[in-house]
Amino acid sequence: MPIFYDSQAQVFHLQSAASSYIIQLVQSAHPAHVYWGPKLAQESFDKHLHSIERASFSPTLSADAPHLSFDTLPQEYPSYGSGDFREPAFAARYVDGSTVSRFVYDSHEIEAGKPKLEGLPATYIEKEDEADTLRLTLRDELTGLKAVLSYTVFHKLDVIARSTRFVNEGAESIALGRALSASVDFDHSEFDFLQLSGAWTRERHIYKRELVPGIHRIDSKRGSSSHTQNPFIALLAKNAGEDHGEVYGFSLVYSGGFLGQAEVDPFGTTRVQIGIQPFDFEWKLEAGESFQTPEAVLVRSSEGLGGMSRIYHKLYRTRLSRGQFRDAARPILVNNWEATYFNFNADKIKEIAAAGQELGIELFVLDDGWFGKRDSDNSSLGDWVEDKRKLPEGLAKLANEITGTGMQFGLWFEPEMVSPNSDLHRAHPDWCLHVPNRSRTEARQQLILDLSREDVRDYIVDSVSKVLESAPITYVKWDMNRNMTEIGSELLPAERQRETAHRYMLGLYDVLERIVSNFPHILFESCSGGGGRFDPGMLYYMPQTWTSDDSDAVERLKIQYGTSIVYPASSMGAHVSAVPNHQVGRVTPLEMRGHVAMSGNFGYELDLARFGEEEKQAVKEQVGLYKELRELIQFGDFYRIKSPFEGNDTAWAYVSEDRSQAFAAYFRVLGEPYAPLRRLKLKGLDPNKRYTVEGNIGGGETGAVYGGDELMHLGLSLPSMWGDFQSVLYVIKEA
Repeated sequence: MPIFYDSQAQVFHLQSAASSYIIQLVQSAHPAHVYWGPKLAQESFDKHLHSIERASFSPTLSADAPHLSFDTLPQEYPSYGSGDFREPAFAARYVDGSTVSRFVYDSHEIEAGKPKLEGLPATYIEKEDEADTLRLTLRDELTGLKAVLSYTVFHKLDVIARSTRFVNEGAESIALGRALSASVDFDHSEFDFLQLSGAWTRERHIYKRELVPGIHRIDSKRGSSSHTQNPFIALLAKNAGEDHGEVYGFSLVYSGGFLGQAEVDPFGTTRVQIGIQPFDFEWKLEAGESFQTPEAVLVRSSEGLGGMSRIYHKLYRTRLSRGQFRDAARPILVNNWEATYFNFNADKIKEIAAAGQELGIELFVLDDGWFGKRDSDNSSLGDWVEDKRKLPEGLAKLANEITGTGMQFGLWFEPEMVSPNSDLHRAHPDWCLHVPNRSRTEARQQLILDLSREDVRDYIVDSVSKVLESAPITYVKWDMNRNMTEIGSELLPAERQRETAHRYMLGLYDVLERIVSNFPHILFESCSGGGGRFDPGMLYYMPQTWTSDDSDAVERLKIQYGTSIVYPASSMGAHVSAVPNHQVGRVTPLEMRGHVAMSGNFGYELDLARFGEEEKQAVKEQVGLYKELRELIQFGDFYRIKSPFEGNDTAWAYVSEDRSQAFAAYFRVLGEPYAPLRRLKLKGLDPNKRYTVEGNIGGGETGAVYGGDELMHLGLSLPSMWGDFQSVLYVIKEA
């Protein structure tokens, strides 16, 4: 069991694959953070926690211990009001109006396996011997509030999954105002802070800055994880890069408003925290009630950002995603959205599907506009009944005709929303999030259904299920196209209104669990205007996400590269779309668009029926190549080689687990006059293996044999390229 407790020294030693995480009880009462780093041998570490007396501005716990102050103690779960002036992990308000808490050690349990989190998505295990869990219980003696800190250590990965459960064992109600999932105090601040930020159509760009005194914060107050920030932060040691150095990642398994931050105090220490957004949050705990925080997934790597990413990829691909599609090759699809938008009929849909089937595409997806009277985005959300004007013979007839050709059939929904101009809203105007007597802010001419209500959740499950049962549907694109405003619920009492946003997320997770469980044969893809809810919480229910509404090949280099910091290729939807591109107006070659899109879950989003013979042949070749490589791309180890954030070119590669096969892609954005000769040095290969390389090699022979060490250290000569927006693919197989 990789969790050890030294009862004499009162030290907990948690060991993952190559890391140690150490906690010590100070004065038998206060859990202090001692160490998180490379794996240490099993022994006591009680002599390593050091403290000294500071000025009177750091209050001490007692005159007998002038060196001991919460202001300087590296705490595992800091509270508010007893001398720690840094940000607390939790805060509460008690019936007497006070907000001071003081947790002390109560008990602990160490057990094999990993318990589930009730009502929340989380990583999981399939066998008990994959992980062990420490539950460290703290108690505020005055109020009876307990905090149960949960640490699950995965044996074969450098992963610690943390969460906190609050239990009110007192006689009076308690209002939680801050309930973060994890807090870690580092003993120095020699780090860079990395975040994934952007906007709609510009998601998850990489930003890095040096830590300085104060708070470095990202968050979302939008009621979703958002396009603007992703619920992930990392600390990088000063010497850390893509392939070397210490990196610490913090990822939150949650889809709502969140907070992630690093605080550097006057003594040069760093406190990292992540959890539910505390702004406008409160949760009333009656006597005997409990509250569970979402799970935070902590990853440490000594092999730089790339090593950290591959740990997250493997964990999220195999122990967060679930269902029969977790390990199954994903189908190549064609979606009609950018081909037709709302303007289509059954004949046009069948024409696009037939063109796709002829080229080897496996799945047709009918996007927005098939229901109600949906000719634009101004009506009908919530009315999940087929539009007989567009589909006179019905949805089932259309789906059966398409599946009769050998293709699969998929459908778009936006079940969390309601249009003011809809039968549903006219019948139930109180079913949306709103505050009485306040005007209701619209976005995309729609409102958000109140998923904290059981009747609303039942309606969504029932109406969506009826459609899914009516036709041979094997794929669903689940969209969500606005953020929360006027966050209130008709059914909650006044003192619980600030619970609405989190109750919405619990309601969403309930809806998703019921639907995906009832339709295990359907591949669900999450979407929120593209990547507005690309987070681990959604991946628990839906194994892939539409990465961005921006399908321009050049923009997608940064979006997909940044997304790969945390999320595996198997989670990224990526499509070839028309040119000029509908988001930025850029014209890129079909070849480059295909090469970028086949770096994720491959598909097309354009009118294939309009293609000429030359373009159709190119698509057929792209589809054939992707079918040959898709299991490697979707489930192989991913290596970033050249960053689009650092220059004019981008490169990445996928390597099979046994290192017998690899696929590499190189992209150059703009043409260069009198360009220098360049080489592409691969990563992740076996230096002792021999490999055959197929591809466009400058000055070399396609099909030639190279040593793995040669490919990684000397590299391949890149071909001369003329013009903008060029790309090259390499297929590498063990000779």
